[in-house]
Amino acid sequence: MRSIRRRLLSVVLGSLVLAAALLGFSAPASAHDAAESSSPAQGATVATTPEQVSVTFNKNPLGIGAQISVKDSAGAEWAEGAVQIVDSTATQKLMAGAPAGAYTVAWRVVSSDSHPIEGTFGFTATAAAAGAAPSGTLSAGASPSAVVPTMGTAQPGTVAAPAPAEDTSEPFPWSLVVFAAVAVGLLVAIGILAKRRLDAGSDDETEQT
Repeated sequence: MRSIRRRLLSVVLGSLVLAAALLGFSAPASAHDAAESSSPAQGATVATTPEQVSVTFNKNPLGIGAQISVKDSAGAEWAEGAVQIVDSTATQKLMAGAPAGAYTVAWRVVSSDSHPIEGTFGFTATAAAAGAAPSGTLSAGASPSAVVPTMGTAQPGTVAAPAPAEDTSEPFPWSLVVFAAVAVGLLVAIGILAKRRLDAGSDDETEQT
């Protein structure tokens, strides 16, 4: 009788250790996605202003809520159209005629775990893109932002209402819940089997008596 109880205790303790190990291994899986590279690369100097910029991630980001801003040293926005996401790469086209100079790219995407991530990188173009107007030839009285509508503006000359702040709270760790449920189910199954063995051992002792 005592040996059966010791075996039962050993099985339960072993199951608890296994459940703790499974929960521990599930923690790294909840890490957010990260950017692996960009085009142009951070700090790169290119011959002419590129037609597009892109960011490549270690996992495939979700195809919603992606934003990429491309601004020159004067603060003018040169991103044109929506962000295109193919597999793990997010790409943003630039308007034609972008001038030479330094550019700052700010990106924001929704990672594969539904958590928004963002970052920036910069590059320098030594020559303007084809069709670019010479520097300083903007129409009199016009600012760079007036000539080039900023990203997110509904129409030139109008300002869109500010969007509500996004929920940046940590996503609920569903993976931990799944592993916890599996661990509990495993403990219940082992407990049932152990009880059956205990009852069988008790019956054998009764018959021997």
